[in-house]
Amino acid sequence: MVAIEIVGVDPAADLGLAEKILAVQKSSYAVEARLIGDNRIPLLHESVDDLCAAQVHWLVAREGDEMLGAAAWSEAEIDRVVVAPHAHRRGIGRGLVDVMLDSIVGQRVQVATGRDNAPARRLYESLGFVHTEDQEVLPGLWLARYELVR
Repeated sequence: MVAIEIVGVDPAADLGLAEKILAVQKSSYAVEARLIGDNRIPLLHESVDDLCAAQVHWLVAREGDEMLGAAAWSEAEIDRVVVAPHAHRRGIGRGLVDVMLDSIVGQRVQVATGRDNAPARRLYESLGFVHTEDQEVLPGLWLARYELVR
């Protein structure tokens, strides 16, 4: 069995990589859309150009040549964590967040997820994030915001 590897990448420098990240992102956010009953998640509709233009640091989780997940962050905010649906419940999201937390310099780290996305909420809470507020970002589309103070 091949071990899961988490590495930093630059999708803006590799269109094929960007397309793979986007495919995992869309499949992951499609699951969240079903969980929260709303497909208006902005990152679900992101293009390759949008993904490459994002001013964030990137990680990918791979097993051999297969991309299982990706994550991005900026300063003290986790921008996204996505895991391919067939790879859920294997610790990939936790591994990506752990690596990001090691890379984030600030004392406070913020993240948001769909208010009704129970698996993501459990992950962040298990890592010590504290729920700070619910925010309606579009009519009827709610986020749960979290913060980790280290």
